[in-house]
Amino acid sequence: MDTVPPAHPLRRTPVQQRSADRLVRILDACAELLDETGYENLSTRAVAVRAGVPIGSVYRFFGNKRAMAVALAHRNLDRYADGIRRRLAELPAGPWQPAVDAVLDEYLAMKRSVPGFALVDFGVPAPPVDGPASDPNHQVAARLTELLCAHLGLTPDADLRRAVLVAVEATDALIQLAFRTDPAGDPGIVAETRAMMRAYLARVLD
Repeated sequence: MDTVPPAHPLRRTPVQQRSADRLVRILDACAELLDETGYENLSTRAVAVRAGVPIGSVYRFFGNKRAMAVALAHRNLDRYADGIRRRLAELPAGPWQPAVDAVLDEYLAMKRSVPGFALVDFGVPAPPVDGPASDPNHQVAARLTELLCAHLGLTPDADLRRAVLVAVEATDALIQLAFRTDPAGDPGIVAETRAMMRAYLARVLD
């Protein structure tokens, strides 16, 4: 099975709770400023001011704003996976369609509520620097394959991994369209996206 790179781009991993809390404040401030200023105007100094920490505290964890945004993206992906697990745990055993719906519904919920998510969901708005392994949609697809297979009792193969990746790529493009059309996500385009996901994944999940 493909794996999601586990390491966040931290210069130093927090050990004490005080340091961990400071890291949370830094990432929260980064997310807020992304909504307010955009990625291009984001700066480590502005994040430090918003988080109420010395600039040295930011550089203790991150070498630059890209590393900080990548860490935020990793946190978003972890939270996305946790949300899907909670949704899947509430589903009765049975058909796969509700599980696929849960994947989309959790993404929509985060899109509508998580600060900074419009610009940095699971990756920064810049080309990946380490090839496909660091590409956000490859990471999302790998995590979703793992979660869906665990829930449905499946053993992933190359066809399933490829199908989930294609579904993630297509869904990403359609949801971006839905939110360009309507700040809350155009319901008609969302419905078409759901239908597309179900029809396409039926090839490997039926």
